[in-house]
Amino acid sequence: MYKTKTGKRTIELIKRDNRVISPSLTREYEFAFKNGSGVYVFDLDNKKYLDFAAGVAVNALGYNNKFVLNAIKKQLNNGLHIGFSDFYCEKPVEFVELLLKFVPNNLEKAFLSNSGTESIECAMKMAKWHTRRKWCISFHNSFHGRTYGSLSLTDSKKVHKERFEPFLPVKHVHYADTFRYNGNEEECANNSLNELEKTINELRNDVAAIFLEPIQGEGGYIVPPISFIKGVREICDKYNILLAVDEVQSGCYRTGKFLCIENFKVKPDIVCLSKAVGGGLPLGVTLASSEIMDWVSGSHANTMGGSLLACSAGIATLNYFKKIKIWNNVIDTGNFILNKLNKLKKEYEFIGDVRGLGLMIGIEFVDNKKNKWYNVDFRDRVVYNCKNNGLIVLGAGKSVIRFCPPLILRKKDAEIGLKIFEKSLKEI
Repeated sequence: MYKTKTGKRTIELIKRDNRVISPSLTREYEFAFKNGSGVYVFDLDNKKYLDFAAGVAVNALGYNNKFVLNAIKKQLNNGLHIGFSDFYCEKPVEFVELLLKFVPNNLEKAFLSNSGTESIECAMKMAKWHTRRKWCISFHNSFHGRTYGSLSLTDSKKVHKERFEPFLPVKHVHYADTFRYNGNEEECANNSLNELEKTINELRNDVAAIFLEPIQGEGGYIVPPISFIKGVREICDKYNILLAVDEVQSGCYRTGKFLCIENFKVKPDIVCLSKAVGGGLPLGVTLASSEIMDWVSGSHANTMGGSLLACSAGIATLNYFKKIKIWNNVIDTGNFILNKLNKLKKEYEFIGDVRGLGLMIGIEFVDNKKNKWYNVDFRDRVVYNCKNNGLIVLGAGKSVIRFCPPLILRKKDAEIGLKIFEKSLKEI
């Protein structure tokens, strides 16, 4: 970790943190959150930052949204927990009834949990229960979580899986990354699809589900060709395999559509949601049809799923999305940022690629545009410079900076962030 400009109170907290918190956490740099408002956050030393990370795509409505806070406060007076797996309660039902209005109509039922990784675990178990098949398939560079089922599907960084074997029966195939593929877009898509079909045949069609990120998140904000996503759907149909879509980071209008996969005009069989759907509180959702979600009582449950507070925040978040038609701002501001970044790409040799949909944007840094070598050190220095200059960003993949700001980000503030970003480039 490079040293960044850090105030006294932040340094003191970091020392305390180092004494008592697990060292396994992935702290990007020395930032200690105090509070936030809108698209801005403040550290313990009261320095102000523009937030292009949104708590890793969680704070879609920014900080201190009154609409969401009032819903949480109201629920506080009516109870925190009941044990939804064992007792009936209206608030989680109300949340799911509302959520189903935002998703494709083949998705009819939900299992509620507390995080993205739990939503994936649920999908994996449900797919195996329904199909009675052994294997699942996911993609290289994918990230689906850190618990054992989701970690088995994950193939992002070595450290995620090191020393944790053995894993569940999962095979990985190559994702269609057009920037890294030596050929055109269709060749890239077909190469991955051919590998996928070959793997299915090698497993003797004993595949329960294919787990897919419509845009790879932790792997580098990789946007695949439309033909690739459509091709995966066609292969699932051909072999009667369930298509389980991980929308934990890309869902909830992050890309302009409620589900990212809607940009590709493909319907999934199972959808996993978390992050933004809880309005800042822990909430995971696994969606499927009644036919697929056919498991019996006791086959899957939890203690904290259907949290009354999280469901209240989720209802408020969904209603606020609709109230302000947030998708319009996501598309408008996202296109504004992409256009500005593509101009920087032409100017700077070390910006190899700019890609994204809506406000899910990745900038990949390279040694130069010809060799495309990963420029990890340069990326890291840009991240630290951004922090020093008042902009919160996060890395992704090997040498990518991700922009996943609150979805309420307006062009005026986006312009401020882009100026800080360019200044941070020039300082290296």
